[in-house]
Amino acid sequence: MKRFGVSLEDNLLVKLDNLVSKRSFPNRSQAIRFLIRRHLTVEQWEKNREVSGCLVLVYDHHRSGLQKRLTSIQHDYHHLVLCSQHVHLDHNNCMETITLKGTAIELRELADRLIAVKGIIHGELVMSVLQ
Repeated sequence: MKRFGVSLEDNLLVKLDNLVSKRSFPNRSQAIRFLIRRHLTVEQWEKNREVSGCLVLVYDHHRSGLQKRLTSIQHDYHHLVLCSQHVHLDHNNCMETITLKGTAIELRELADRLIAVKGIIHGELVMSVLQ
């Protein structure tokens, strides 16, 4: 671990301290490490490198044909899908988490197709760079 000094404008330091507080980081250094890693991850997505990801979908399971459509799309991208988990949130709503691995563009394409299916209430893709 190396130590170094950082100079920041007052308003930027206030924003950093707000981030530390909001995210419950133990200190500024941890927040800075988080921001650097996040920036590097986004950079890798933009270069279309191999990433891992998790897609979360929330939907009404009473919607006719919805689960069949979701499964069909996943089969079109079988080489990206590592596994999926289906959870019953309540009588009407289900959540599916789909673990993925592939290039950033492929994962985004699959996520966009699944999120666009009629009946999806919420969908979000989180990607992380493979180390």
